Amino acid sequence: MKRNTLNNTLYSRASFANGYIKLITICCLLLVFSCKSRKQVIVKRVVADSTAAIKPVDTKAAKLTVIRAKQTNFNTFSGKAKTKLDISGSSNDVTLNIRIQKDKKIWVSVTAIAGIEVARAVITPDSIMLINRLQSLYVRKPFSYLNKFAGKQVNYKTLESILIGNAIPELLTEDAEFLSANGNTTLSGNLNDVIYKLILGPDMKTTQTNLANQSAAQTLQVTNSAFIQATNRVMPSQIDMASVVKDKKIQVNLHYTKADFDQPQEYPFSIPSRYQPAD
Repeated sequence: MKRNTLNNTLYSRASFANGYIKLITICCLLLVFSCKSRKQVIVKRVVADSTAAIKPVDTKAAKLTVIRAKQTNFNTFSGKAKTKLDISGSSNDVTLNIRIQKDKKIWVSVTAIAGIEVARAVITPDSIMLINRLQSLYVRKPFSYLNKFAGKQVNYKTLESILIGNAIPELLTEDAEFLSANGNTTLSGNLNDVIYKLILGPDMKTTQTNLANQSAAQTLQVTNSAFIQATNRVMPSQIDMASVVKDKKIQVNLHYTKADFDQPQEYPFSIPSRYQPAD
């Protein structure tokens, strides 16, 4: 596999405008500084006591109620993730520092060798702003700009859910087909021309999400594993994403080394006056 340095990738406007938007979208498809980190505790998820607490339910509505109740609820999240990004064979290793204010904003700082910040972004339900510190460039776009890379079905809640390891809300619908086997629950169906399959473990935590839009030649697979305890919540420490958009193949491997919920935090972002808009 051909490996390029991060600098080689960033010293191209096209790489910045496409590569980093795709990185954040996928991580986002396509996670503190102000919080004291906690030691990760690996969680054994298939536990008799926890699964026994989930009583059998018959109707789809009742099943969805149980699933929604088992998703991670929070006000704020902060995480640090070692990340490998591969775009069509060009591979880079970076660190993502991610902060989320639920339903309002996702703040991402991208650092490379020696902890040098090379990019920063803020994503809201309505907009996306990015700065490239190496080239003094910036991007300011409406959220819909991300749909060029990730499909029209992707919205802010999609990104937020993937970064936390939650089920994508739109997939939790009574129109889905339910299948239970070997302790797992599978939801599948068609949502606005997107064929989806959502796999949940015995504790109703999402272990895999598959999306495919054949007409747009787009596919996405998200796999959650190595679940940990973080501030009294259970979440995946490993999130692997593989996306195909026409002839572009993107793979992102996130490994959280720090994670906290509901801690005070800030979301600093400004575009220096000397920065120029990216092409």
